[in-house]
Amino acid sequence: MTSEARNTTFVIECCTEDFCNKDLKPPLHPSNNEVSSNGDDSTWVTWKMALTIAVPICAICVVVMAIYHIHMTKKRPARHFPDDSLEAPDRPILGGVTIRDMLEMTTSGSGSGLPLLVQRSIARQIQLVETIGKGRFGEVWRGRWRGENVAVKIFSSREERSWFREAEIYQTVMLRHDNILGFIAADNKDNGTWTQLWLITDYHEKGSLFDYLNRSTVDTNGMIRMALSIATGLAHLHMEIVGTQGKPAIAHRDLKSKNILVKTNGTCAIGDLGLAARHDVITDTVDIQLNNRVGTKRYMAPEVLEETINMNHFDSFKRADVYALGLILWEIARRCNVGGIHDEYQLPFYDLVPSDPTIEEMRKVVCIDRQRPSIPNRWQSIEALQVMSKVMKECWYHNAAARLTALRIKKSLANYGAIDDLK
Repeated sequence: MTSEARNTTFVIECCTEDFCNKDLKPPLHPSNNEVSSNGDDSTWVTWKMALTIAVPICAICVVVMAIYHIHMTKKRPARHFPDDSLEAPDRPILGGVTIRDMLEMTTSGSGSGLPLLVQRSIARQIQLVETIGKGRFGEVWRGRWRGENVAVKIFSSREERSWFREAEIYQTVMLRHDNILGFIAADNKDNGTWTQLWLITDYHEKGSLFDYLNRSTVDTNGMIRMALSIATGLAHLHMEIVGTQGKPAIAHRDLKSKNILVKTNGTCAIGDLGLAARHDVITDTVDIQLNNRVGTKRYMAPEVLEETINMNHFDSFKRADVYALGLILWEIARRCNVGGIHDEYQLPFYDLVPSDPTIEEMRKVVCIDRQRPSIPNRWQSIEALQVMSKVMKECWYHNAAARLTALRIKKSLANYGAIDDLK
């Protein structure tokens, strides 16, 4: 008779024969640890399967949402950048005043632009209206700020150095002048897809000098007024103002008709200072921002094309500006309408180089062949055009040291204008 007693850890069996336990094969029940281990394995397999299914589904959802967001952004571009948290507190500070009022209140004595907080407040409240121009740097928009038109130059992110440099130059102490494009604010803005770099300036509805001359002619008074205003603006840039609130001398380095704006009164304002160089009078060094931009090849002076310009001598850059000014005066003079006779608008060297000339092509024409824009014979019979011809010839001498200064050009044109007014 066999009796058996069991518990969870051992088994006892009794018998009455010899060696009766030789072939015992008692059933072994699984321990609690084994059961627990099998349970854990089962749970992990379940989680692993769930993750394997869920992760790809989530990834697909994220990709679909991203594609949808990009599609909607392109379909309905964000033109408004409201920021209620900034706009509300600024209303008591800026309420009831125009940009001109603020500039007069905050820049008297410095002429270096608005405080940074005010600049940001204005930038956050601007509504973009329409595109008015495009360039290698980005786009120019007409914007509205409390009923006023402003120009918003939006730089692409790869042009951050140009944006920073131009904003820095515009905020130079004592730079503000009637014939320099009026700077209002600079800010970087996130439109939800990428960061935009904004430069906000005065808006001039007549557009650039290039655009204006393409569609309009000028009389002799208008020609002298335009030329004098550009020379005055350039002379102010080139001038060093000594004193506690002094201004360093600045060279433009990319002067051309597309970078000059025409105001409603027929005068002009010089803009686009992204390539400008400053003279540090204390160390007698030239402050030039290193970036990938170069000046416009068509307007490059001979010494720039030949790479013989002395980069350590600031006057070299001023003389290169004067060369470009001479070409701009030629563009204006061609559109002077006297007795119904005028020339069609053309860029300098239009008959000698292609529309987008290379450095080598310009070097051959300007430096080797010593060519300059042609001056019609009829200009010599009209006093105003004769004066302009003389000035422009003295601007584009091959020898940079022989060229007139911007201040001398300003005085020559001002003297002619004064004499003409007395007639």
